[in-house]
Amino acid sequence: MDEELLQDLEDLGEGEDDNIQDDGMNEDAEMEEADGGNEEAEGNVDIDPTQSILHNMKATTDVKAVAKLVGAKSLKDTLQKIDQYIKDPPEHLVGSDEHPEYRLIVQSNKLSAEIDNELLIVHKFIRDKYAPKFPELEQLVLNPLDYARVVQIIDNRMDVMAVGDQLRQIGIPFQTVMLLTIEAQTTKGRPLTEAEMIAVREACQMALELEAAKRKIFEYIELRMSIIAPNLSAIVGSGIAAKLLGVAGGLAAFLKIPACNVLVLGQQRKISSGLSIIGQKKHMGLVYNCTVVVRTPEEYQRRAAKLVAAKCVLAARIDRTQQSPDGSAGRKLREDIEKKLEKEMEPPPGKSIRALPVPDEGPKKRRGGKQARKMKEKMAMTELRRQQNRMSFGVAEEEVGAMDRTKGLGLIGGSTGKIRVAADARTKVKLSKKYRTMTGSSGNTSGLSSSLAFTPVQGLELENPEASKQRVKEANDKYFGGGKFLKVGEKS
Repeated sequence: MDEELLQDLEDLGEGEDDNIQDDGMNEDAEMEEADGGNEEAEGNVDIDPTQSILHNMKATTDVKAVAKLVGAKSLKDTLQKIDQYIKDPPEHLVGSDEHPEYRLIVQSNKLSAEIDNELLIVHKFIRDKYAPKFPELEQLVLNPLDYARVVQIIDNRMDVMAVGDQLRQIGIPFQTVMLLTIEAQTTKGRPLTEAEMIAVREACQMALELEAAKRKIFEYIELRMSIIAPNLSAIVGSGIAAKLLGVAGGLAAFLKIPACNVLVLGQQRKISSGLSIIGQKKHMGLVYNCTVVVRTPEEYQRRAAKLVAAKCVLAARIDRTQQSPDGSAGRKLREDIEKKLEKEMEPPPGKSIRALPVPDEGPKKRRGGKQARKMKEKMAMTELRRQQNRMSFGVAEEEVGAMDRTKGLGLIGGSTGKIRVAADARTKVKLSKKYRTMTGSSGNTSGLSSSLAFTPVQGLELENPEASKQRVKEANDKYFGGGKFLKVGEKS
């Protein structure tokens, strides 16, 4: 399919080849006379065609010498085929890359790009030739087609006020008409000669013919693109969809292109009109011209173009498989793009100033539980502290002093008769069973008992306290075990 498209593009230049065939023969003859060693003749081969056109534009007075597309055979044949298919459209066209009408659509799209370049060349020709008459006009009317229409109406008149109604009829704003009238009265221009006006009229007529041919091609393409790629057309429009398919080489070739390459598909690498390139946008393809991207703010256009490019590839695959011939899938994809863009363009949520909470005068309720109960038990007042806080009426308490300070002991060690105050079971340190068995002693053994004994013979010796208890028990059993009490006054 790619080879056939390249062949179609080569056919576009057949008419131009016929027109410049004689010039090519003359150049061959000149090259033969130069004996093949002339460096200047070799350098002429590498001249940029755009620069050559701009150079000839200043020297020639015939617009057909610099703009040859109007009389080209390719344009005439394409317009004839378009008229034929509009009158008698085929029955089956969707998905058929080999269909003649499909190839005509691709060829027409290429031709529309050539018409755009040709319009810019013709506009520059009109501007250069009409500048001696009205040099301020190019600053007041910027659109090339409007410029050609205004020049065609004003012609060689010096009084623009007489044609003010005609200018408003072709769509020129009232403010612009007033400025044209004022500038025409103060202009430094001169009336053109008859030969110069003939060249300007021919150029204006050529610009209008190119615009009519372009409009006819686009109407036909938009009419048929709704059948060939309905979902792709629903996202970017019929015109942009036709250009994308034309640059890619058809629907089958377009769906194989990754989305990152669709972004730069159809980008304008060089402006061939001789105008300034300051406003030219680099690395921006046809996707940036669709409605979704154009109406998006500039800082979000890159993101919008990426979303559109990704959805275009999906829509092309849907069109290839003919799953949604009515374009509903494409409309849904476009809605998804718009929702994502709206979400990204939403302003950040504002920080609201909150009022301070109402102060709680009462005590706060704290959650209880096992951990809270253990903490309360640890911090509870001990029995020793309770005894210290108590006093006996009429009895002086004991005091202890240190560093010029005294502290009353209360009932500690006073009337309890105990060596130490019994610890509270809640605050008593508890040992686990593991450490209790390791350090444990029998519950009957006194805490004052020891296995060390003092003897007059050996001094300090190790002794089993249980053995001494056993000896004491044996002695008691020996002397008092068999005894019994007698009842006094009992008669035997």
